[in-house]
Amino acid sequence: MTDNALDDAVLRRLLARPATVACVGASPDPVRPSHFVARYLQRRGYRVIAVHPRHAGTEMFGTTCVADLTAISEPVDLLDVFRRSEAVPALVEEALAALPGLRGVWLQLGVTSPEARAMCAAAGVAFVEDRCPKIELQRLSRELGMAGIATGALSSRLPRT
Repeated sequence: MTDNALDDAVLRRLLARPATVACVGASPDPVRPSHFVARYLQRRGYRVIAVHPRHAGTEMFGTTCVADLTAISEPVDLLDVFRRSEAVPALVEEALAALPGLRGVWLQLGVTSPEARAMCAAAGVAFVEDRCPKIELQRLSRELGMAGIATGALSSRLPRT
């Protein structure tokens, strides 16, 4: 199944709360996409664990940043990856071994990996590539529609916050 074939029900299940999201490549720099996506997820009620070796030990998004996925000692529902495509297979292999109960792997815009897709399929873990959970949450909740962006969702009701 390609990402374009993912229907909204699958995305809603994957983004269901409460959820803990490990954000690989998270940055403390507020202008970096990894920062504002993780911050948005936190504000929407997700627990965000920043994963970045250069920032390990610092606080980001209300938790202590860890160096790698093996340093996470709590259950993680979703892995959000801000890394180059070539780094993804090794990262997903590490995640599948270190994070029991992982429900999904999400590769950000521009990031794809057929190898990681195959690993996730074999493990029964949902896989999304070349999409952003922030954009998808905004689209599914019709926040984007309030900004005048055509989302394909028609309603006379305001979105719930």
